[in-house]
Order: sequence, then structure tokens, then C-alpha cells
Amino acid sequence: MDPINILEYEALAQARLERASWDYYQGGSEDETTLRENRAAFARIRLRPRVLVDSSVIDMKTTVMGTPVSMPILVAPTAAHGLAHPDGECATVRGVGAAHTLMVVSTVATRAATEVAKAATGPLWFQLYTHRSLEVTARLVQRAEESGYRALVLTADTPLLGRRERDLRNNFELVNDVSFANYRGEMDHPDKDRHRFDTWETVDWLRTQTKMPLLVKGILTAEDALLALDHGAHGIIVSNHGGRQLDGAIASIEALPEVVEAVAGRCEVLVDGGIRRGTDVLKALTLGARAVLVGRPILWGLTVNGAEGVHHVLELLRAELTLAMRLAGRPTLASIDRSLVKLS
Repeated sequence: MDPINILEYEALAQARLERASWDYYQGGSEDETTLRENRAAFARIRLRPRVLVDSSVIDMKTTVMGTPVSMPILVAPTAAHGLAHPDGECATVRGVGAAHTLMVVSTVATRAATEVAKAATGPLWFQLYTHRSLEVTARLVQRAEESGYRALVLTADTPLLGRRERDLRNNFELVNDVSFANYRGEMDHPDKDRHRFDTWETVDWLRTQTKMPLLVKGILTAEDALLALDHGAHGIIVSNHGGRQLDGAIASIEALPEVVEAVAGRCEVLVDGGIRRGTDVLKALTLGARAVLVGRPILWGLTVNGAEGVHHVLELLRAELTLAMRLAGRPTLASIDRSLVKLS
């Protein structure tokens, strides 16, 4: 039987993946406190549903950075899809396209951004890790723009990798035909040498390199949200990198309200981290997110059933969000507001 929820996909994926690959996808940093808190924080938020509202028709179509999508659920950038499926990100993007939503393709994908774009039937954004050579970085951005990517997402929380102890214990490394395709021909050891210490000047520089809108991913505070606006960012993704960077950092959903309040509608705010149910999506929308991004569940769907698994994961979330909106008496995205939640 097909899985009936995201957690069932998680269990099936764990059974199918090699231990080292599973830990690479699933693990967080150090004690994995933030990894756990990303889920626990959602559980602490309670819904205040309204009744006797005509919710017979649910409309969740929206736009993100001007791009129409069928629902406020996007696919977050995650690395190395080739560990989950031979077609890697090309399989993922086919599943995302079938759900009529948007995929953010990682710099550290196992299929090149140009190749993923050829397989896509829906809109794409490109997630950027800057290379220590700005010339290499500029080429990555240029290739993405020329391939039709619609926005650039700078990950700002990874000047160095967090201490991911599962990977250290497993001596994890990519092997055989699984490698970071976007760096081929650029350097010998992309897993070790790709990062540089970015500053807000990097944001200024990137805006001179592309006409694509620029989002900054990894913001958890009002202070950094305001700096992002000052430096011309067009959007913000509230994120703690899935609990894989600074352990003990605030859960993304807990950081969301202060970021939304700080930007005060001057840019779109999205959020990722710990989203497993349609009610999680509803809570994020209630707290001001334009849309959410889902990471690990997409990898689980890919592992279990390739593009069809990715599509099914997204459709499960769509169905759950539809039901949650109906039961909460909020038939449109515009009807979702802060009064729907009680924060503990």
C-alpha cells in the first residue's frame, strides 16, 4: 500500500538507504537539539478554528517572488539527491513539476543546474554556496540565469559546516558516480574547498552579477532581516539549515514572527525546518510566511519511488493543508491570519 503520510515515507526511506546516506540526510549537528526543536516547536503552537464558515471551496494558489504556484509549499534546496535515486535531482524536479510548484536546486546537487533545468516542467530557483573564488561563483550564477532559473537564494548560515557527528562517525563521503555536478571542472575537492566567509558585501556584489531576484536564506533574527533589506535582498528564508549548523539555535517557526514583524511587508518571508504535516504549513502561514519549503520529506519520497514519490509527498501535504483550512474555517490564504493560533 502507498504511504498515507510523510512519516510513513520516512520509515520506508530509512529501510532502503545505506546507513551512511540515511545519516547524511537525516542528521543534525552535535547533540541535534535544534533538529528536534524544529518539530517540537510546531507541536507547541495551538490552532483556534472558526466554525460555520463555508469552506466547500479551498483556494491555495499563490505567487512567490512573482511566480505562480499551485500551493504555498515549495521544495527546499537539499544536497546529493543521487544518493537517493540514480536520476538524482532530475527525478526530483519531475515530481515537483507534476505538483505544479517550485523547486530550489542546490549548488551541491548531483546533477548540474543546466541538466535539472532541461528536465523541469515548472519554475526553479538556484541556491548558492559561494566558492572561495568569486569568478567561479559568478559562473555558477550566470549558468543558472541563462538556464531559466527565476531567483537566486544565498545560503548565509554556512561559512563552515556544522559539526555533523553522524557523518564523522560514518566517515561519510560521496563516492563513485555521485558527486557535486555544478563544480565539475572548477576544482578538485568541492566538498572541502567550496566555502568562503561571506559578509553583507557579498549580497551587494551578487546583486551586480544577476538580474534574478535575490533571497537570503538562514536568517533567524529581526536584526539580520533588517540588514538584508538594507542590502537590497528581495526576499528572506527563515531557516536554521534543518538543525545542521549551530546546535542550540532557535527553531525556524519560533524565529518567524520576529522576522515578519521586522520586515513589515517590505519583502516576502518564507520558512523551512520541521514541516511534516499540512497543519504545520497552516501554522507557518498564520505566523506570516508567504510559503514554506520542505526538504527531508522530498528526499524520502525520492528514495521510495523516484519522481512519483516526490509528487506523492507533495500531494499528501496539499491534501492535509486543504483539510486543515476547511476544519479551521479558512477557505483562502487571505483568510489565514494570526488569530488562528495560540502560542504557548
